Amino acid sequence: MSGKKEHIISVEDYSYRYPAAKVNALKEISLQIEKGEFMAIMGSNGAGKTTLCQTLNGIIPLSQGGRWKGQVVVAGQVTHETTVAHLAQEVGVVLQDPESQLFTTKIMHEVAFGPENLNWEVPLIKERVEWALDVVRLKGMEERPPSALSGGQKQRLAIAAALAMQPNVLVLDEPTSQLDPMGTMEVLEVVQELREKYNMTIVIATHKSEEIVKFADRVAVLDDGKLLACDHPRKIFNQIDLIKKAWIRFPQVSELALELAEMDLELGTFPIFLEEMEEALKNLLQGGGKDE
Repeated sequence: MSGKKEHIISVEDYSYRYPAAKVNALKEISLQIEKGEFMAIMGSNGAGKTTLCQTLNGIIPLSQGGRWKGQVVVAGQVTHETTVAHLAQEVGVVLQDPESQLFTTKIMHEVAFGPENLNWEVPLIKERVEWALDVVRLKGMEERPPSALSGGQKQRLAIAAALAMQPNVLVLDEPTSQLDPMGTMEVLEVVQELREKYNMTIVIATHKSEEIVKFADRVAVLDDGKLLACDHPRKIFNQIDLIKKAWIRFPQVSELALELAEMDLELGTFPIFLEEMEEALKNLLQGGGKDE
C-alpha cells in the first residue's frame, strides 16, 4: 500500500463553550481521523465525549449555539459553515438511548423517515430501507413495531435509520451503555461490518474497554475537555498513569495483570485480550513469566 492517507475528519485547535457555561467543554482539540478508520473516544463522565461527537455533525455549534474557536472539517466541509440537514447526509448519528430516536409505528417507516424528509424519490427510499435493514440484520421485520424489539435490536434499528442516508461517517455516542453483553456484541459486530464492507468511518464514544480493544484502530482519551492522547489501544492501555488520570477502566485481563504485578507475579507482557492472558498465565505457571 502506498499514497497519502485521506483525513475525512479534521478537528483543528477546536474549543467550545455552551451558551450558559462559564468554562469550555472542549479545549484546543486537534484530531484527524482517516477514511475507513474505527476511532474510539474514551474518558470519564463530563470529559467532553458527547460534545466532541456533536461537533462532527454540526449540532455543535449550529443548533446549540455557544462560543467556539478553531474549526471542524468533515468530508471537506467546515461544519459551522453548512447546515445540520446537509451534514446528516455525510454523518449519521446514533445516540445512547435508542428509545429517544425511535418514534414511528413500523420498522420500515423508522428507516425511511430521514430520506423522506429530504424528498427523495420513492424507489430510492425503498432501496435504501431494504439495504439498511439487511446490513443491520433486521430484514424481514419491516412491518413490526420498534417497541417489539430487544435492546440490541432497537439500537441496530437506530443504526439502520442513520444508514439510510448512506453517510460516510457513523458517530455513535455510548451506543451500548444500556445493553447486556449479547446486545453489545450484536451492535459492535454490525458496526465493524460496516467498516470492513463499506469502508465507513466509525467514531464511537464508549466506556467499554473490552470491546474497544477488539475493534478500534485508535483510542482518543479525553479529560476535562482536553485531548490527553490518541493512539492504538495497546499503547493507550499500557500507559497506567494516563488511564488512571482519565478515569478509564482497564480491560479486565489488564486489571488482573496489574494485581498480579502487585503480588510480584510478573507476566512478562501486558495483556489486553483474554487469549493473551491465558498464554501469559500458562508461561507463568511453567516458570517462564519473567525475562531472563
